[in-house]
Order: sequence, then structure tokens, then C-alpha cells
Amino acid sequence: MKKVELLSPAGNLEKLKIALAYGADAVYGGVSHFSLRIRSGKEFTMETFKEGIDYAHARGKKVYVTINGFPFNAQLNLLKKHILAIAALEPDALIVASPGVVRLCSELAPQIPIHLSTQANVMNYLDAQVFYDMGVRRIIAAREISLKDVMNIKEHLPDLEIEIFVHGSMCFAYSGRCLVSAVQMGRVPNRGSCANDCRFEYTLYAEGDHGTLFRLEEDPDIGTYIFNAKDMNMASAVDEILDSGAIDSIKIEGRTKSPYYAAVTAFAYRSAIDDYYEGKFDASIYQRELHTTKNRGFTDAYLIHRPSERNDTQNHDYALSKGTYEVSGLVTADENHFMCKYKTYPDDEVEIFAPLDATIEECENDIGSIYKNDEGIYCIKFKKIETETGKLLESVHSGNTNKIKLPGSLPYMTMFRVPGVEEAVV
Repeated sequence: MKKVELLSPAGNLEKLKIALAYGADAVYGGVSHFSLRIRSGKEFTMETFKEGIDYAHARGKKVYVTINGFPFNAQLNLLKKHILAIAALEPDALIVASPGVVRLCSELAPQIPIHLSTQANVMNYLDAQVFYDMGVRRIIAAREISLKDVMNIKEHLPDLEIEIFVHGSMCFAYSGRCLVSAVQMGRVPNRGSCANDCRFEYTLYAEGDHGTLFRLEEDPDIGTYIFNAKDMNMASAVDEILDSGAIDSIKIEGRTKSPYYAAVTAFAYRSAIDDYYEGKFDASIYQRELHTTKNRGFTDAYLIHRPSERNDTQNHDYALSKGTYEVSGLVTADENHFMCKYKTYPDDEVEIFAPLDATIEECENDIGSIYKNDEGIYCIKFKKIETETGKLLESVHSGNTNKIKLPGSLPYMTMFRVPGVEEAVV
């Protein structure tokens, strides 16, 4: 049986490696302003992106390249050079939004499959057929599509792969078709530089007949984040999605989000997929993990329910909340040290969050101990905080660039986490 693919964001080389270590089958990312995430595109050079592709291929995983911006005439020659340069890196697919760029990629890099970006807003089998006839082998359906419509497309085009978003930020506009950032900030969303104006707090005014402005006062707790969409979280519906038989890949949004986000989302959805095929699907397990990440509140969006049936997809109270945990450390490549990401004190019990299928050996010595607590969770506790060079510290905090010794070896990219204080960050 062919399992559905799990596709994770790769905002930089570190997050690419983390996503793969925690369960992703494939990752997507880009280089340059032809990607719809300029900020994450700048995290990669052509050299490090090639390194990431080689790293993934060595582990039997795939890398899809985003070239999903909408170019102006003046950029077309540069775009042609970019496509050729990317093709030389031998990625597994090109993610493209514009019909003209689809044709250009087919001409310049016919050996590389083309995936149609969600920005193309495919909602029906007629549009899907047009792109399929142009050579597209996978469509990333619009976030606003229903599962019923996805199934209908699959019935008409059984050889066309279909990918859907299951987790991450939602756009206030129709699959990213927004100009608010361009009007207010001069930053064009569909060229990769959205300023996220929908996340701002707004003050509302009404104008009288004589041009007088009146500030509208709101009742307490109503809020003024009038455009702010909650984050998509479809983990509880993975079984229904896979039951449909229409989905080839489920996709996580978030190239600009944290390494911890890349790890947790890959881990949770990997667990959901594997548990589904093993007949032990339990949504509460995956939701517990996902709620440890920063979010704007969660919604299962529109795949199962139509927009007219929903009244809980917007968060009018705040723009971002912290998750239930803080990330306190990340194990380095030598597997004997960690870098502090929050704060660590001697005698604190810190939870170990390790890559998929990691082996953890318990130990105790003068540095500290690695053990299972009463709840069966692996933890680490330091008796002393000692740097790689032997300097003793009373504690270590984020910003400290010294490697800190571990009491025993832990797999590369293992993370440490501690319960956080839940409060809104606006």
C-alpha cells in the first residue's frame, strides 16, 4: 500500500534536516525572490540548497523547489536563468503558480516534474485538467477547497496527484490573493514580501455626514484583530482525509517558523499517518503535541466544513499566543553537547523531545542524568552546567553561544523543552 506523503517546510538547512529527522517524507523550500517566502528564501544560498537536496536524497527523501511568485516582464530573463540554475541542483519537483512559468519550466527543465502551487487556486476538475494537459503532475489545491471537491477532481483525473494543506497559517484573503500589504506597506504578497497586515490590531472609525470622524468603541474582549485568521490544524481529520483515497500528499505550512515548529508538526503528522495505517489513530495524541507550538488559536478550516458553516475561523483577540512549552535546548551534531535556547538551571527536570525512532540510553554521572520519569517520559536533569571548555556556570540562558556538556550522548537535533506560561503575545 502506498502511504500518503508527508511534506514539511524547509526555511533553511537546519530546519530541512530537522523536518526530515522528525518524520517528513519530503520538504519544500526556495532560493531568491521567485519564491513566495522571500525571508526564508534568503536563508538558503544555491550552495546550501544543493547541500540540502543531497542530504535528503541520501536518506531517500525528496525536495521540492518553490518558484511560485508572479514575475513582472522585467524579471523574465532573470527567471529563466534561475530555473536553469535550480534544475542543475536536481530537485524532485518545481512548485509553480503562473501558467506562463509552468510552460517555461516545461521548456527549460522538462526532466523535472511540475507541481502547481496553491496560489493558482484550483477548485475544480476543469481547471485541474487544463494544468494537467500543460504537463503539471501534481496540484496543491486551494486552502478553501472541500474534501468532496478534491475527491471529484481525483475521479476525473486519477493520474493527477493532489496535495492539500493540513496545518499552518491561514490567509485572510482567498489563498493568498491579497493586496492589503501592497497598499499599506508597498510589499506585494504575491511576489513573496507580505508584511502580514492582517495580523495587525486595527482601530475603527465611522464618518458622519459632515466629515466628522468618530472612534468606534468596542466591548471588552471583542478585540480589534478583525482580519486575523486562526491557524489551520487538521490533525484530528487525518483519518477522514486518508479515508477519501483522493490525497497523495499532506502539507504543513511554515517555512519562516521555528525549528521546534518544524520538528513538532512533522512528528505529530507522521504519527497520525502511521497510526492510521496501523489502525490505532488517536487524535488526542497529535493535538497534545501540536498545542505545544506557538499559534493563533486553531481551526480545522474548510476542507470538511464549508465557510458558511463556520464561525470560529477568526481570532479577534490577539495575533499570536505562545504554546504550552518553551524550547530550552538543541543537541549539537557531535551528540555530546547542547545549545541553550531558553534557560536551564541545575536540578530542573527537562523533557527530551527526540527525532523519530531515536534510541535514548539512560545514564547518571557528575554532570547529570538521563532517565524516564514517572509518566514514562524521557527527561534530563543537570547537576552542573559545564561548557565545552570546562567552565562552570550557575545557569545558562538563550544567547549564550557556548556548547554545554551532556551527561550522555543524545541524537543530533534532539530538543529539550519545559512547560511555558500561556499568554497572548500581540
